[in-house]
Amino acid sequence: MLMPKDPNATIIMLATGTGIAPFRSFLWKMFFEEHEDYKFNGLAWLFLGVPTSDTLLYKEEFEKMVEIGGENFRLDFAVSREQTNAAGEKMYIQTRMAEYKEELWEMLKIDYKKQLKKAEQWNVEVY
Repeated sequence: MLMPKDPNATIIMLATGTGIAPFRSFLWKMFFEEHEDYKFNGLAWLFLGVPTSDTLLYKEEFEKMVEIGGENFRLDFAVSREQTNAAGEKMYIQTRMAEYKEELWEMLKIDYKKQLKKAEQWNVEVY
């Protein structure tokens, strides 16, 4: 999995449990590390899903990134056994994302072909 090279990219990340590992490295580069040739100015949005709040990996670390990143980092948790949506359904990642469906759709529509493939690198990963 490769991080987009464009420092102004919009990066929407979905992770469950240990699936957070590659995205954590992206976020470290964006918000904790200093690089002469890279300064992140885009939007990173992480949706992290877990069954219980005591299984939220790196919670304090991500909250620190929110402080550092300001408008460049958004963080949403989906805790399936403890949270519900307005309809009383369990809060899975897709349930949490549905709360932002209009905003996410607008992000995806904006020049999506340009965003999905830049410099011969596809910036979509599905596992």
